[in-house]
Amino acid sequence: MEEVTWNISPEAASLHHEALVWDNHTCMPLRPDDSFLPQLQRFRDAGVNVASVNVYFDNFIEWHDGLKVLAFMRRWILERPGDYVLIVSVEDILGAKRDGKLAVHFDIEGMEALDGEASLVKTYYDLGVRWMLVAYNRNNRAGGGCMDDDSGLTDFGRRVIEEAARVGMLICCSHTGEQTSMDVFEHSRNPVLLSHSNPKSLCDHPRNVSDSVMKACAETGGLVGITGYGLFLENGDTNPDNIVRHIDYAVNLVGPEHVALGMDYVFDKEELKTFLADKEIFPFDASDMAMTSPEAMPALTESMVRMGYPEETIRRILGENLLRVARQVWK
Repeated sequence: MEEVTWNISPEAASLHHEALVWDNHTCMPLRPDDSFLPQLQRFRDAGVNVASVNVYFDNFIEWHDGLKVLAFMRRWILERPGDYVLIVSVEDILGAKRDGKLAVHFDIEGMEALDGEASLVKTYYDLGVRWMLVAYNRNNRAGGGCMDDDSGLTDFGRRVIEEAARVGMLICCSHTGEQTSMDVFEHSRNPVLLSHSNPKSLCDHPRNVSDSVMKACAETGGLVGITGYGLFLENGDTNPDNIVRHIDYAVNLVGPEHVALGMDYVFDKEELKTFLADKEIFPFDASDMAMTSPEAMPALTESMVRMGYPEETIRRILGENLLRVARQVWK
């Protein structure tokens, strides 16, 4: 087993191997090719059992092009049943863990992917998308982004949330404005995600979230997913101990049952540079692209062990909290 290559303590390696480890957000190229998809193997090598792969975000590709990306990735995964499982149900996750495969689902960043039609939520769900965030930095037809003049959740946004609850899709408020997020928490009858958002109290970046947003998210039964993207960590410090500092802040604020992981690792750095060059969408210095790679996941477990967290708490943060929410919401 890979414990020896993880370069962590035997105690942490054993825990990491036995736990369900779930990275709830990673980014492959937004184009229908397999130039980077074989690198999903890096998650398996790092002891990760579940990965959520992004297939679209607002402002950069058209919704129908995102659908092409989704269709391509879906086919690629299904053609490799010896290594990967395309998630349909929670049982697929448990089976993949047992068989040493990587379970994969998809996520969508921004409701422009619906092109104004709430019924498309079910189509995306049937194709393997398991969460969808409201607005990516800028306002859209569903609500306000965190980099815009946020006027709150729209009537369309409310219809989408209701349809999501009907079909089992989780709603996420990362990248979303604070007023819209609060409206979502109030309107949703299901747990809501902050899939990849860090505490603004530790790193004052407009993409991070306030204590009030984190608490309101937890009150829905939802989860705060701590990210390892350096832009959202003070001084770009992606050291595992610093990421766990953010985890610990969230644990102390909302409780260990409401904290998860969404590292937001981007595989194609050249594509990312082209996105970040658009200052309308990213009106801040994004030159530092330090990130937490899949290979760092075992070190996060060791850092939590050193922090003195009980094994039960570490297991929750690594993946069991996400499993609980999936059991509650997915259909």
